[in-house]
Amino acid sequence: MSKDFSATRLDVHAFAQAAGLLQGQAPLSAFTRLAQDAQPHTGVEPEVRWEVEGELVEEAGGAGKVWLHVYAEVGLPMVCQRCLTMASIPLEVDRSFRFVDDEATAELEDDDSEEDVLALSREFNLLELIEDELLMEVPVVPRHDACPEPVTLQSSDTDFEEANTQKENPFDVLRSLDVGKSAD
Repeated sequence: MSKDFSATRLDVHAFAQAAGLLQGQAPLSAFTRLAQDAQPHTGVEPEVRWEVEGELVEEAGGAGKVWLHVYAEVGLPMVCQRCLTMASIPLEVDRSFRFVDDEATAELEDDDSEEDVLALSREFNLLELIEDELLMEVPVVPRHDACPEPVTLQSSDTDFEEANTQKENPFDVLRSLDVGKSAD
């Protein structure tokens, strides 16, 4: 018997126990908070692709540990801060989350553990978790790995250029010192 699982109302324990697999894709606009970081795009809207696997890791004398393994990716349209042209900034998440019985336990264990710990729920919104994780991958300064056009640096401030040409070299003072004298 196969059970259908919902990405927006996921029974995490049942999903892990069934070694469930959910995958899908949705337009960027379905992830409203992430879409706010994107530049308006022309043409085809970027798709967020995701896949989640549930796992119940048995342990001796215990109920087992509930895990979700989450993978998601999208090319987020942003302005490259180096060349100021549009760039599709790749965002990718590949993380695992261990689930515990309640929020208090999750907070306590999350502080002491290297694992990402969340509280179990029968109506867990997986798509919100995916969006949260992708938001943490958004760069502060987006840029191409290699800009399509060479970036030329230039100053258009004539006052700045004049000031730099009139400024005396600070090392010219050293030339006037007699470096051949020794201290007595």
